[in-house]
Parts: sequence; C-alpha cells; structure tokens
Amino acid sequence: MSTIFARVRRTIADYRLAPPGTRVVAAVSGGSDSIALVHILHELDAAGDLRLVGLVHFNHQLRDAAAADERFVREAAEQLAVPVFVERDDVRARAAREKRSIEDAARAARYECFGRARAQFDADAIAVGHTRDDQAETFLLRLLRGAGSRGLGGMYPRNGHVIRPLLDCGRDDLRAWLRERASPFVEDDTNADVSIPRNRIRAELIPLLRSRFNPAIVDVLAGEADLAREAWAMLEASANEIEGRIVKPTTNGFVIDLSGAVGFAPALRRVVLWRTMSRAANGRPVGFEHVAAAMRLMEADGPRRLDAPGHRLERIGPTLVLTGGPSAHHEASPNLFRYPLSIPGEVELAEAGCVMSAEETVSAGSEARPGDPGAIIGRGLVAIVRRDLCHGSLAVRNRRPGDRFHPPGLSGRKKLQDLFVDRKVRRNDRDRVPIVVDAADRIVWVAGFGIDEAFQVTDPGQAVLTLRLRPKRPHVSGTTGLG
Repeated sequence: MSTIFARVRRTIADYRLAPPGTRVVAAVSGGSDSIALVHILHELDAAGDLRLVGLVHFNHQLRDAAAADERFVREAAEQLAVPVFVERDDVRARAAREKRSIEDAARAARYECFGRARAQFDADAIAVGHTRDDQAETFLLRLLRGAGSRGLGGMYPRNGHVIRPLLDCGRDDLRAWLRERASPFVEDDTNADVSIPRNRIRAELIPLLRSRFNPAIVDVLAGEADLAREAWAMLEASANEIEGRIVKPTTNGFVIDLSGAVGFAPALRRVVLWRTMSRAANGRPVGFEHVAAAMRLMEADGPRRLDAPGHRLERIGPTLVLTGGPSAHHEASPNLFRYPLSIPGEVELAEAGCVMSAEETVSAGSEARPGDPGAIIGRGLVAIVRRDLCHGSLAVRNRRPGDRFHPPGLSGRKKLQDLFVDRKVRRNDRDRVPIVVDAADRIVWVAGFGIDEAFQVTDPGQAVLTLRLRPKRPHVSGTTGLG
C-alpha cells in the first residue's frame, strides 16, 4: 500500500468523511490534485472502502485551454469506466452581471454545478482535491486579512456535502505519485497570474518562507490551521451554551446580560458578542475592531454607546442593548432554552413539556420500519439521523433569530420562521418546538417538522442515532406546536 493511499484512507477514517457504502462524486479540473484524487478514490472503490459513482467537471470558459481540459476529463472518465457530469458557463459574464469578482463568481458557479451532479448521481458527498498546500495558502491568506480562530481554521475536512480527503497530502507528493503511475494531468496557466492573491502567496511568499525561515513551512501552517479549527470548535460549543443564558432577542434587536457575562473568559465573551453583533448588523461585516470597541462597552468605566455596522450598541445598567438590523423583523423569544443531550441519554425540556432522548443504533435497517417511514425524514416524534455526522455533543434548544435548515427534498435552505408560518404553527407555540443541534450549532432535527438533509440516512448499513420526543404529560403536542 502506498504512503499516499494510506494517508488518504486515514484522513477519511479520522474525520468520518466516507464510511463504507458512501456514494462519492469526484470534482475534477484535470490538474494534478484532482487527477490524483480520482485515482485514489477509484482504488478505494476497488478495495470496498466507498463507492465512486461519478466525476463532475465545470468548464468556466475563462481560459483558451478550457475546452481541451474538458476533453481531458471526459477521456479520463472513459478510461476509468466512471460516468462524468459536465457543465459549462461564461463565468466572466456572470461576474459582470452580478457585480462580483471573477474568482467569487467562478466558485459559486462551480459549487452549484457540484450540487446538481450530486443529485444526478444520487451521491452522498462531493470530493474535492484540496491539499495540505492549499490549506497552508488559505491560512496565510486569512492571517494577512486579519482573521481569528474561525477563519484561521482554513478549510474543513467536511463542509456539508463537500469532503476533502487530500488535506493531509502535499502537492509535490501527489505529483510524484502520479509520475510513478505515469498518469497524465493538465497544467492551469492561470496559476502563474500573481495578480490573484492566492497565486502570489503560492509563487512568492511560501517559497520565501521555505527558503529563508522554515523548509517545513507548509506543514507548520497547515498544522496551525488544524489547531485553530479545534480551538474554534471548543469556543463555538461553549458560546452556544452561554448565548442561551445571557442573550435575549427583543422586538428591534438584542439584549446581553452583562452580569451574566462577567464570569466567562474574554475569548468566550468576544465570540458571543461577535455573533450577536453579526445578527444585528443587517448583513454588513463585523470586524475585529468593531468587536474590540464593543468589548470596552462591557466594562464599568468604558464608553456607554457605539455605532457599529448596521446597528448601535448601548450600555444601559447591567445590560448591553443592540438595536437595528434584521432582529427587528423577528418575533421576540423571551423564553430561550438550551440543554445538553448525551449520546446515549435523555433530557427533560421543561419549557416544552416533553423529554428528548438519543440512542445509537448499529444500522438504520432495524429502526426504519415500513410502518414508520416518517422517521427517516423526522416528520413525527421520532427521527433517524446519521451518527457519523453528529460530531461532539448534541444539544436541544428552541429557535434563534436567523435559524435556517435544509428540509429533505427541497432545493435549498429554508428559514425556520418561514417553515413555521407555512405549517401554520401558532405564534405562541413556535418558541416551544425542540430543535436538536450539533456541537457547531448546526440544526440536525426540528422535532416534528423534519431533519436537515445533510444528516439524512442514505444507506441501510450506516450507523445512526435515533432521536425521540415523548410527552412528559398527556397531550404534549398542544404545548410544543407539534400537533
């Protein structure tokens, strides 16, 4: 077994990117990274580790060689006897039409294409060929722009349906592996364009750091991204719990209980404050300097008010009041609740008058009985979800302003507020609907209304979690809005 193959297999196992039976589509540009990805996934398919069900190629029509690249990918797919999904679009025209950069428009078009390919092949995941070098470049890009732990975490091994099996592999190692196999690939001449910030970092900054400071700089930077990502996950989990206790939505903003915030570390206060300011900012970016200024408002001898992007903050007695932004359009939720949910375990939800439980099951086959098909999509009081995607601890909370999730079968994400309106849930019941979230506060299940499509069981052999909601007393549906 080659070192590269073993390394990718370990990455997939460590992050649970593709358990056996997972249907994967490989995104292929024709470059060395993506061609290596295809061959590795093809070998993993032959070994029974996963199922490579197709390739996807998007032609951005930005280069003279774009048509030749498309032909190359089609030929590679034919040689491997793997079907290929190809789309093309004039990305330059789209960027001008939508008044965005070419890089941003290209990324948006590419990932929209990936989504259609996943549907075409009925796949569970789209694999992209980002490497350890890409991770190091991303870390430097965000460091130079002034990112915190969240941004410095770089690219995640999994982001929704997108997985990155090559994140522990270096670009030079992959090219050497391809040369050993005599596997051809194409060169993207736009990589030489140093007007693009990432290319400038790749062509100028990293070689300088490698030659003058540290020959292993790529591994160092990628390792720093791993540490930042782990630190952010811990901060997020703690901030989620704190936020439910000290942040209260109002009819035109939010109120933060400063007396409740005093006992927490500055890093946690900063995260909670940044997230609350971002919600109140009406889509405008909230940067480090804005949060730093707002932190001073939390001090007894600090200033009393501050104008920030899209909203205003004012210290009034033991509270920090944020006004403006989209919060004015949300109904007030005065009775916020949030409880940790162990696996296995159960928790009583006093505000909703019910009990939520979670238990592990070896496979979905034993639970998803024909008489209970709603459990697969969570449209009743039982939901069956993928265990491998529920990392860390779970929690049960009620809704928060801006909550969105992706119900199975819909083409995109939906505001929870809109869902409740569509389903005619009474206004007074909406804050009592239990919502199961993971450690990153991603919605797993809106009890009685559906799971998020990302957590949907796609193979009877997958390990699953069974989530159950049961009444603490009779007629619980009348108090939870689930009836």
